[in-house]
Amino acid sequence: MPAASPNSPTILVVAISGRSLATAARRAGYRVLVADLFNDIDTCRLAERATILPGSLHNGIDGREIVPSLRRLVGEDRPEALVYGSGFERRPEIVEMLAETFPVAGNSTDAIRRVKDPLSLASLCGEIGIPHPEICFEAPKDRRGWLTKVPGGAGGSHVRQATSFGSSPSGSYFQRHVPGVGLSALFLAGRGRTRVVGYSRQWSSPTATSPFRYGGAVRLPRFPREKGEKVSGWLNDLVARTGLVGLCSADFIDGPEGTFLLEINPRPGATLDIFDGEDTPLLTQHLRAVRGESIEIPRFRGVMASAVVYAARPIPRFPDLEWPPLTADHQRPGSALDAGDPVCTVLAQARSAAAAERAVKARINELTPHWEENAG
Repeated sequence: MPAASPNSPTILVVAISGRSLATAARRAGYRVLVADLFNDIDTCRLAERATILPGSLHNGIDGREIVPSLRRLVGEDRPEALVYGSGFERRPEIVEMLAETFPVAGNSTDAIRRVKDPLSLASLCGEIGIPHPEICFEAPKDRRGWLTKVPGGAGGSHVRQATSFGSSPSGSYFQRHVPGVGLSALFLAGRGRTRVVGYSRQWSSPTATSPFRYGGAVRLPRFPREKGEKVSGWLNDLVARTGLVGLCSADFIDGPEGTFLLEINPRPGATLDIFDGEDTPLLTQHLRAVRGESIEIPRFRGVMASAVVYAARPIPRFPDLEWPPLTADHQRPGSALDAGDPVCTVLAQARSAAAAERAVKARINELTPHWEENAG
């Protein structure tokens, strides 16, 4: 990781978890200020200064306190850009509030709403001809084969089998379940066009109450050409209609019934770690795309995978660990975790996608005993 010069421009990172964006900003040569919910050890080491973002995982970001909190964090600095990550889809109006005070480099409130509102996205897909699972807002008579989702939810924990509830959760909607493999396309949008950075395959880390909780992803070294051209065409049409800019991702299901678009994430997301690199830093390309400038797509060597490790049981006091390489989002010693809380992120590199996925899952099994003995 290159050292940032005192004269380097500053990036303000705001997200539920800001470590991956902070890493990307440092890799691109920026000084970094971070506001997130965790302030993990490695996040604070990457940042010039960091603060806890007002809000919580359960309730989301506190829109009343965020601007004063960021003003205190920024102080006399003049950030070149505020780059936001996850956490704003549930309340996109907060992005508009931020833009009144800070130079936001990302999608507008209107663009976020157009792709994160379930009815809006379904309508766009219908206009363009993109296969998209059927949705409805009233409980189907037969709930078998249906899921419930919370608009703007992230990480998969909000997705449930519709048969799990007597009545649907407040504010949720129904989406027909489509079997298949989870895929994601990371793309750069600018000038009304799209360039795909790459594709990843995703897997879940299920629990009894969260069967679709995000587990991890592996960068795919190859993707079928015909299918890739079709997906690129879909994304071009979506970008032209919505005005999306910068790094975004699209989640798909690919199975026996075909390829279906599930969601658009209008900001850098969970796969940034496995696509970013020193040669063509993606944060630089994100900023260029937002400004409408020309962009470059990285070339990749080998295959990277990443996975989130969750606490299986409550951990009253997290131990002081010597974290090995290829781990991130390090918990602070002494912190208390509930069952299901994220513990860290694990990465692995290999020559093939299958080998990288096996390696990252094996590393989880190796690491888990280091904190399991402290679990309640």
